[in-house]
Amino acid sequence: MERATLRDVARLAGVSVATASKALNGQPQVRASTRARVLQAASQLAFSPNTLAQGLVTQRTGTVGLLTSDLEGRFSIPILMGAEDAFGTDQTSVFLCDARGDSIREKHHVRALLSRRVDGLIVVGARPDSRPSLGHDLPVPVIYAYAPSDDPRDLSLVVDNEGGGRLAVDHLIRCGRRKIAHITGDATYGAAQDRARGALARLTEEGLAVAGGEVWFGMWSEAWGRGATRMLLERHPDVDAIFAGSDEIARGVLDVLHEERLDVPGRVAVVGYDNWTILTANARPPLTTIDMNLEQLGRVAAQRLFTAIGGTLGSGTEKFAPKLVTRESTAPLR
Repeated sequence: MERATLRDVARLAGVSVATASKALNGQPQVRASTRARVLQAASQLAFSPNTLAQGLVTQRTGTVGLLTSDLEGRFSIPILMGAEDAFGTDQTSVFLCDARGDSIREKHHVRALLSRRVDGLIVVGARPDSRPSLGHDLPVPVIYAYAPSDDPRDLSLVVDNEGGGRLAVDHLIRCGRRKIAHITGDATYGAAQDRARGALARLTEEGLAVAGGEVWFGMWSEAWGRGATRMLLERHPDVDAIFAGSDEIARGVLDVLHEERLDVPGRVAVVGYDNWTILTANARPPLTTIDMNLEQLGRVAAQRLFTAIGGTLGSGTEKFAPKLVTRESTAPLR
């Protein structure tokens, strides 16, 4: 069978070739009923637009580069999935490049992506701290996601980690907990400081002090979660809730609470952070946690980039609220 053409679609839909083209390209001046008729005809004929020809007209290739330094894909993959959902797989393809935290490799990937005439770039950091800007001499718009650019003229989309800390402690307070400790990761991470700041602010609003009088900063690991929990219980055995700065730390917390035969959540409630499903769903009991909503962040990044490709690129930093995911590791205090 010969490949269907735009003229064939227009003839089947009973419209002009110009109207069929406008309908397929989402132009607003086409009535909904007409657009539906054209789309139905295109589907019936298995019509596929010539992407190369479209690109010559619109000066766009329908491709976007996603540049990351997240070696494990822990943060970049959800953002990629959200971006692809927003772009639509039949409209825009996303090329994923891993710079592995190497600035030279990153520059190489940027050159390679530009040589392929991508329409824009989404840059995802490995940690939620500011990173160097790619500059403003690139021929395509750039959106920074998860890790903000250090240049306020760039547009950066980040998670509200301070709000996440408040959300975790607020949940524990609503569960009737009053002796709440906070065990978290590396103090040099802005996210660790932000989550602690939010947690302490919410405790202060309630007239409470953090259990032990300090935030337990350490490593982003189960081992640190175990070690910190043992020290915490030695000094403050009456603790009734622990907010962990990551799900990995929370798993270590749970290990020690089980070893000490302290019922979770009856005796001690535990909240994690990240909603890393492989850890949260398989914890015993399943772990209540804060979800950074990275897929939504990816969707918004794609929408902002799509707008920027059309000629309107914003600037500054936009913060997006995480959400609480409740599971069996927290419950009202009896």
